[in-house]
Amino acid sequence: MSIEAPTGDRRWRCAQCGNLTRFDVVRTVRSRDYLHFELSGESRVEEREVLEERIEQVRCRWCGAVDAVESVRRPDSAESGAGA
Repeated sequence: MSIEAPTGDRRWRCAQCGNLTRFDVVRTVRSRDYLHFELSGESRVEEREVLEERIEQVRCRWCGAVDAVESVRRPDSAESGAGA
């Protein structure tokens, strides 16, 4: 399955139940992280640069559908046009 990540002009929608807000996402991320370690050994990520990201699966949280999630235009996006 290959689905685009949501953007300013596009969002996810489940074609089976109409869900627009809740999804379980399995993704692989390759990143460069700047870690800050305390003297105690505790650490936190202070900066993260995503080098590569691949969405492997998107599952609708409402109905459980995996193959029904699609990328659709947002109603207020510039690309949707006046008559859409």
